[in-house]
Amino acid sequence: MAPRSTLVQDAADGVPTIGTRASVDRSRLAVYTALGASVGALPIPWLPDSLLRSVRGALAHDIAVVHGLSLTREARALLAEPSGADGPRGFASAALRYLGVRLAVRTLARFGPIAAIWPFREALRTFTFGHLFHRYLDLGRTERAVRIDAEEARRVRRAIDRALSRAITVESSGLQEPAAIDDQRDAATALVDWALGLAAGLPERLLRRLDTAFDESMRAAHD
Repeated sequence: MAPRSTLVQDAADGVPTIGTRASVDRSRLAVYTALGASVGALPIPWLPDSLLRSVRGALAHDIAVVHGLSLTREARALLAEPSGADGPRGFASAALRYLGVRLAVRTLARFGPIAAIWPFREALRTFTFGHLFHRYLDLGRTERAVRIDAEEARRVRRAIDRALSRAITVESSGLQEPAAIDDQRDAATALVDWALGLAAGLPERLLRRLDTAFDESMRAAHD
């Protein structure tokens, strides 16, 4: 009997697996996201990049295993690299990026708790990578090989990075907000509820934009 992946729920959990692809366990993706945020807060020049490679590499492996695939060493390195598929690597480049970030933080600190931006940035990048890499393997992969090589990994990684940068401006389908049948709220309560509901809907809106931008980037890569 084949071992059950840690990211898969099988029929014993009430989710059929025959004839369908597995789904990424959102709780595990949330843990990887939290690890990315924690690493982003470390104040040591080269350590965050090294640990982020480990976090992203483990996440890429987990998602590939869910889909019955494996990664070459080169493919894992391309997917896990914090600087991007074509970004700089090594201690010197990590130190230079760290010094640049710290200078920016010290310059902008007077405007608020700017240091919180960097852990959030790494959390967002980790979550986006996990979500879109799963989307690619679940919906967009056409290769028949069970091993993802460096060329395929580079193409996917570039599409993921472009999607994250374009998600703010890309157009996506709107959300269908439920309407109250018998609304008994006063105007002030309705306004507060609207503001809180808008904030609660931001993650799903972001996911829709990411998905749209990623699908467009993958289509462009195949043209």
